[in-house]
Amino acid sequence: MTEKYAVVVIGGGAAGLSAGLVLGRARHRTLVIDAGEPRNAPAAHMQGYLSRDGMPPAEFLAAGREEIARYGVELVRDRVVEVEKGEDFTVVSAGGRSVRARRLVVATGLKDELPAVPGVAERFGRDVLHCPFCHGWEVRDQPFGVLATGPASVHQTLMVSQWSKDVRFFLHTVAEEELSDEDLRRLAAAGVDVVPGEVAELVTEDDRLTGVRLADGTTHPRSVLFTAPRAVPQTGLLERLGAELHETPFGAYPVVDATGLTTVPGVWAAGNAIGFAEQVVHAASGGYRAASAIVGDLLMTDLDAAVRRQSPV
Repeated sequence: MTEKYAVVVIGGGAAGLSAGLVLGRARHRTLVIDAGEPRNAPAAHMQGYLSRDGMPPAEFLAAGREEIARYGVELVRDRVVEVEKGEDFTVVSAGGRSVRARRLVVATGLKDELPAVPGVAERFGRDVLHCPFCHGWEVRDQPFGVLATGPASVHQTLMVSQWSKDVRFFLHTVAEEELSDEDLRRLAAAGVDVVPGEVAELVTEDDRLTGVRLADGTTHPRSVLFTAPRAVPQTGLLERLGAELHETPFGAYPVVDATGLTTVPGVWAAGNAIGFAEQVVHAASGGYRAASAIVGDLLMTDLDAAVRRQSPV
């Protein structure tokens, strides 16, 4: 017989583990299925999480796995390849396991696609960064570069100028005409140098970023480079369940209410599965909100069913 759970959580990052913790403490049989591909794996430390500031992401996840195990929550390393909705949900993994669940939490996150500039992928999470809130303090006052990936990179450049007053904005494949007069005025006010021309590669020495080289051979000394990866939401399972998506500048994400409930009854989403800007602390909070809503939903569903059984025909 197919195993049955109250809830299956798809994804074992901060959002999925947080949901599992709340569900386990509420005495619901819960299974977390984790493919083991956290978005923040390239980073040595995570920042800005009160009481966990500076903690290595792998250590954070290990602590979370230990905590959910205390409450009987099962965790398996596998990848969900199919979900079907009937009276319950059927969840099938790549390893061939098939289970049923009354409710689902989808915490599958997203993937970052980096600009195809030699050196960027190799140094991502070290001295090639994307989030000043995550890493700005650690690299403060160093010579920054920002590699443009689109017009929205102006905003990123202005933001990182909070952490350094030596910032160069490399337009790369963005034409200068794409910048508005307001953009140029703000960049000038922030003291940012705008550098036209395509970036050919990053320059390193002794395993440290030392410069940004343009296609014309010009090299700009820089020790930190910010860039905005292209966000690729992992929404395949939600789409197959019929969840409604909405378009954002960073991709299509599920429509959810304040608890993370999608437009599919019984399916919640949390973490980067609902948006590009969800940091670890947001993801953990989202998993908690989704799980607490599920606990109430299951309780009321069961109580209403009991009332119907007791009512005279």
